[in-house]
Amino acid sequence: LLSSLAPAIARAFGDASRFIPAVAQHSGTWDVRASGLRRLAWELQRRTSVESILEARATPLDSPKLFELPFLYLSSDRELPAFTPAQTENLRRYLTFGGFVFADANDASAGTGFDASFRREMAKVLPQVQARPLPATHVVFKSFFLLDTAPGRALTSAQLDAWSIGKRAAVIYSQNDVMGALARDESGTFEFDVMPGGERQREYATRLAINIAMYALC
Repeated sequence: LLSSLAPAIARAFGDASRFIPAVAQHSGTWDVRASGLRRLAWELQRRTSVESILEARATPLDSPKLFELPFLYLSSDRELPAFTPAQTENLRRYLTFGGFVFADANDASAGTGFDASFRREMAKVLPQVQARPLPATHVVFKSFFLLDTAPGRALTSAQLDAWSIGKRAAVIYSQNDVMGALARDESGTFEFDVMPGGERQREYATRLAINIAMYALC
């Protein structure tokens, strides 16, 4: 009995016990917020009890390694290219089997650019699921910090959208470029101004990113 339990116990150590800031590789510009992901991992480790890997881990959408990750960041700063059939099917299986995607419009678009193309691709990935606004009572707004707002670098939309499977928000989507608010250059300076709320808005965006990571892990 003990020997049969040993492999399961062993899997609780190493990377499996830490937050991995994984970023989805697609055929467009997929890595423009890698520094924001690194900052999220650092902030998560500093402010919570979660241990993190401090480097963004690139993972192709059609890779079987997707299924090892509880959190996947998907974004671009322009229109998202159409997914291949293999990418669509793999992402569908990942989400159906319990995976989580945080999608982020780095161009802060509404009805064009990343926004329109991401919604187009999600209609193929989860054709039976409609995007719904996340209500203020959703657990993501209280998974660590108590929040009543969902800003990023911009404030294109006052809400988050979600594609839910059962009662689980499998995909959470922001049009506000959340990781843009966290992104820093090599000297440690924030890469982007945050509008319209300045540094206070940046702090709320950081708290939101932490909440989303905690939701994915828990």
